[in-house]
Amino acid sequence: MTAAPEKIAAAQAPHVPLTDYYADEQARLGFVREMFDSTAEDYDRMEHILGFGTGVQYRSEALERAGLKSGMRIVDVGVGTGLVARGAAQIVGDATLVTGVDPSPGMMANAKVPTGVTLVEGRAETIPFPDAHFDFLSMGYALRHISDLSVAFSEFNRVLKPGAKLCLLEITCPESAWGKFLLKIYMKGFVPLLALVVGRKQNTRQLWRYYWDTIEACVPPKQVVATLEAAGFTNVRRHIEHKGLSILAEYQATKPE
Repeated sequence: MTAAPEKIAAAQAPHVPLTDYYADEQARLGFVREMFDSTAEDYDRMEHILGFGTGVQYRSEALERAGLKSGMRIVDVGVGTGLVARGAAQIVGDATLVTGVDPSPGMMANAKVPTGVTLVEGRAETIPFPDAHFDFLSMGYALRHISDLSVAFSEFNRVLKPGAKLCLLEITCPESAWGKFLLKIYMKGFVPLLALVVGRKQNTRQLWRYYWDTIEACVPPKQVVATLEAAGFTNVRRHIEHKGLSILAEYQATKPE
């Protein structure tokens, strides 16, 4: 029973290197940061147009399904422009209980969050907070942009209190070849063209092409689940709320008491 999870967890990167965009892991870090910094002003506009219904309302509902409640202290990793953080602030009832962490200063500079939310520059693999500090951890559609799932998930475990909850929102490829083909046409064909019309930044078209390539190359859901379990989380599950739109996944887990 132990051999399979060890084999799954061995590949720690969320996807293979995408060498059409960067040469190696070190170059990837700089590429991703520059890409998000340079397109931050366009991000919310594009997300609103093509977000598959994944706006603040959906994100808030996902947080509540995973166990976020009033009074909890939450860290949102990969906070970006604050879509998850805004929903979290409404649920916990006090914006000062919400902390956002992101490696992109440009995205955080364009974040629309309630007064009181703390925004801190940092990466999923090195969260700048002490052990057992938060009651809840969230990540909205940023899993594909970290460098090491195992290191990041262990770091998530470290900053959470015993009994704390976790919710990772992610987009995954449809299981059927036809569904994958249609989504690819939409994400890598239509969306970049749309970016030429509504986007204001030069790199916005590239951002959404890269977005699809990371979705297509990302490790399968069972690997994400296995790596969360290997990092010490329990009750790990992949929840699909909208069965007709099964590309939207919610990974839920608990840190043991």
